[in-house]
Amino acid sequence: MNMSNAVTRYKKKLLKGTILLSAGVFLSAPALADYPKRPITLVIPYGTGGATDISSRALAQSLSDEVAKPIVLVNRTGAGGATGSASVAYANGNGYTMLAARVGSHSVNPAMKSNLPYKLSDFKFVGVYEINPVVCATNSESGIKTMDQLVNRVKSNPGTVSYSSSGVGSMPHLAGAMALDQFGVEKILETTIHLPMRGGGAAATAVLNGTATFICTNSSSLAGFIKNGLMNPLMVTTSSRVEGIDAPTAAELGHPELEKLVGWTGIAGPKTLKPEVVEAWEKWLSRASSNPEFVKKMENLGSVIVNMGSREAEDFINAQYLTFKKLVKKLDMQIN
Repeated sequence: MNMSNAVTRYKKKLLKGTILLSAGVFLSAPALADYPKRPITLVIPYGTGGATDISSRALAQSLSDEVAKPIVLVNRTGAGGATGSASVAYANGNGYTMLAARVGSHSVNPAMKSNLPYKLSDFKFVGVYEINPVVCATNSESGIKTMDQLVNRVKSNPGTVSYSSSGVGSMPHLAGAMALDQFGVEKILETTIHLPMRGGGAAATAVLNGTATFICTNSSSLAGFIKNGLMNPLMVTTSSRVEGIDAPTAAELGHPELEKLVGWTGIAGPKTLKPEVVEAWEKWLSRASSNPEFVKKMENLGSVIVNMGSREAEDFINAQYLTFKKLVKKLDMQIN
């Protein structure tokens, strides 16, 4: 074969492939550009004024110039986040019904409750943008200032130490038990008393007025009380200390495994969510995580802003779920 002819044919083939590739890019671009064509409903599965609600509204505000259409926030409460979550699990995967997913609705609930109307696999997570350190704290007049003192109180006076939560199956419900378990307390369901309250505010108040001995919950719920000297922070579960909360990390206390015990907020859709929707939300969340105003606002509430894409978010949530599931089985905390 003539070398010159071969080179010419190769160039024509290469040019044809380039044209086809360019055409493919051109054709796929409008699919992403067309989303959204109308307002997006973001379901918040918890009530107004709570951590998820505050976080979601701050996020939507930060994205107001980034997203072509409005993000409409809808609080759909009930069953510890299950009602709102289920409404999204079975929605259309076109990206117009999304969910503000939370640690309670998508890590704790699936680990503790066998009768949920959904499974983790029913959702496609597009990202996690907020981490909430868990803080274990006591009333400042309790005489308990360290985790060792708390553990010793439980062991020396079984049945007299109580911890409050925002409800049965909530993250603080599991967090209090998990913290004590990792610090060597046995038969937690017998040696401690769980006090489920109606919401996070009531749970914190129970510690403030001495009804409950301690609480392990999101830092944002307790930061103000700690700052004002009303609560003693015993431990934070992040790998680094939290600004404004003078407490050692779990790793400093010899329990780095408790770093999995954190709150978080992410965005999810049904498992049929279209790839272009995932791509769009990953871009939007990345922009939000680098928005100084949004970051400052959330950090003032005790949150840590992160930028987990879809795959990283799903790995993180699944790992957390498996850890909690193992603990629930060990402590016989299943709810049927």
